[in-house]
Amino acid sequence: MRAIRGAITVEANTAAAISSAVKEMVEAVIRENQLAPADIVSAIFTLTPDLDADFPARPARELGWQDVPMICAQEIGVPGALPRVCRLILHARGRKAPRHVYLREAKVLRPDLHQ
Repeated sequence: MRAIRGAITVEANTAAAISSAVKEMVEAVIRENQLAPADIVSAIFTLTPDLDADFPARPARELGWQDVPMICAQEIGVPGALPRVCRLILHARGRKAPRHVYLREAKVLRPDLHQ
């Protein structure tokens, strides 16, 4: 099993903006890691405290993750941290090295991991 990281900034605190960003991130993680639905074990999403308009698991389910155990949580509100960020840690079967995905302004969070 491997853990794959993802992060993306969200344009606004709306359900539509959260949904769009989560779908973009999830699709990129799946594509970059060549994952089949059966490879996905579980997922943890976090949102910064300024994002509370929707659960990020909802758009992931819309992409077909109905059988994936998921949990949503809130990041710690660290002063000066990048705002409006959704993060993902995806647990997947496989032995290939994970390809972490950082999109939009979230690229600055972990330039050492960004592909």
